[in-house]
Amino acid sequence: MRTGKIIRWVLILGVAGLATWFILSKANTKTEKKAGPANAGPQQLITDGHIVTTSVIDNSVQSAGTLLSNESVELKPEVSGKVTGIYFQEGSYVQKGTLLVKLYDDDIRAQLSKLEYQKSLAQKTLERQQELLQINGISQQEVDISANQINILNAEIDYNKALLQRTEIRAPFSGTIGIRNISLGAIISPTTVIATLQQNDPLKIDFSVPEKYRSMLGKNDEIQFTVAGDPTTHKGKVYVIDPQIDPATRTIKIRALVNNTSGRLAPGTFAEVKLILKETPNAIMIPSQAVIPGAREKRVVIAKNGRAKFVTVETGIRDASNVQILSGLNPGDTVIISGIMQIKPDMMLNITNLKQPESDNNQ
Repeated sequence: MRTGKIIRWVLILGVAGLATWFILSKANTKTEKKAGPANAGPQQLITDGHIVTTSVIDNSVQSAGTLLSNESVELKPEVSGKVTGIYFQEGSYVQKGTLLVKLYDDDIRAQLSKLEYQKSLAQKTLERQQELLQINGISQQEVDISANQINILNAEIDYNKALLQRTEIRAPFSGTIGIRNISLGAIISPTTVIATLQQNDPLKIDFSVPEKYRSMLGKNDEIQFTVAGDPTTHKGKVYVIDPQIDPATRTIKIRALVNNTSGRLAPGTFAEVKLILKETPNAIMIPSQAVIPGAREKRVVIAKNGRAKFVTVETGIRDASNVQILSGLNPGDTVIISGIMQIKPDMMLNITNLKQPESDNNQ
């Protein structure tokens, strides 16, 4: 009897304990739902920002270039023949039209002498026939035949004189003769390179720039360049811009003229070129690290009402730390420049360090 009472009390206490535990746990759950966790609320990212402004930038492009002769040619004969005279010194400067090499021409001169004699006889014959024609001693047809014979002889004389000119190799322009490849008495042909002739004042310099600079290019743009072993910064001016963009490299070929009065520059030299372009007013420049590169487009993150917004942009020229934005941003926008890889669209931003361009700070 007594044991049964004990069991009943144990059961009653157990049920009461379970009920108490259930009521307390339910109350705690409601409190947690109402209060929530201590760090609950909109997620924020602490980051740095940059205020977008406009400025005037002096554009310049670095490129690799090659110096070229203003004029350059390999001297070759027009006909085959034996060299009978060499009239130049290697490395010397020659004027345009100067006789450089002479080929054997005795056979052509002999033919010319023969034609001159025939022409002289034909002219005398024509004079006699014209006198006879005046007294009707000969027909007009015979006079015409004699006159035509003289014309034929004149044509043959001109032809042989042209052959004679082909035995003379003359300088096509003023310049410096290179190394001689032939000797007196050698038999040469139209494939034989006698020497090179180069005009090295002024010089040309060829280089290429990316196609995005095309709208900024113009004739008479100034260039500066240096060459190995010469500390001097040389100058030149653009005189031709290739109208076609190279489809393989997406670059534009440019050629400039360079004064070489001193003769210190040589064709074939590698040059580090700096092309000075026109100033760009109202240019937007932002830190390079703000741009997120992509396979098809580039984006930046701006702060809009305290939240992150991804914007597609088009970039232009670059310098050591900044990049030009051609489209996608406006003055006054705040561009995010740190923690970019952690940002998601519409994320709350806490900008603790807001940077401005130095020009704005000085105002």
